Amino acid sequence: MAIDPSSFHRINVADTCSVWNVLSSIRLYAAAREANCEFCMTAFVHYECLVKTRTNPSAADLEFRERLKREQQRGRFQAHSCSISDLQAIADLESRKRLGKGELSSIAFAMSIRQAFITDDRKARKLSEAVGNTLTQTTPHLHSWLIFTNLLTDTDHSTVTSQHQSMGGTLGPHFDTAYDLALQYRYNINRAVTSASPSSNSPSLSPAGQPPAQGNPNP
Repeated sequence: MAIDPSSFHRINVADTCSVWNVLSSIRLYAAAREANCEFCMTAFVHYECLVKTRTNPSAADLEFRERLKREQQRGRFQAHSCSISDLQAIADLESRKRLGKGELSSIAFAMSIRQAFITDDRKARKLSEAVGNTLTQTTPHLHSWLIFTNLLTDTDHSTVTSQHQSMGGTLGPHFDTAYDLALQYRYNINRAVTSASPSSNSPSLSPAGQPPAQGNPNP
């Protein structure tokens, strides 16, 4: 999916994988909060994140849960129940693609409230786009936008990637690509602005649009 680093929808319905990826880097999440980004989830995703039993959870799993619990206590990543129409939409989506209830409910809920769906699952992203949800985003897209808007610096990029990987995340290469894309967009925009600026060496124009007449050096 081609992303535009200059644009990102701030209100997002997150599926399970994107909840973990957003929270995997403390620096990334802090910048997202500074940018006034909001994340919520469906009851299905809440169940997958905090209720569903895990056999031999890793230290990263336990830390993720603690981070999510803390954020929910602060009123963030709130869980929302699906309406009857949402459940019908989930059933319709389920017939088109074999995905979990977390992804399907997130797509349906995001469309019903007309907000963005954020996912790092390729199948979920493709299904969301296929059913006409133009507000389909990813965590690398968020990272790219934060770089483009200078809410994350070059040093922050390394920090985000390191923190994400230390929690078992696998988006490192995608973060690198998103970072490069943000820099390229910024360079292109700056070059376009510079090219559009009138040269200081250009002769001034007369009201008629022509350079002013030069005086006769030999009267």
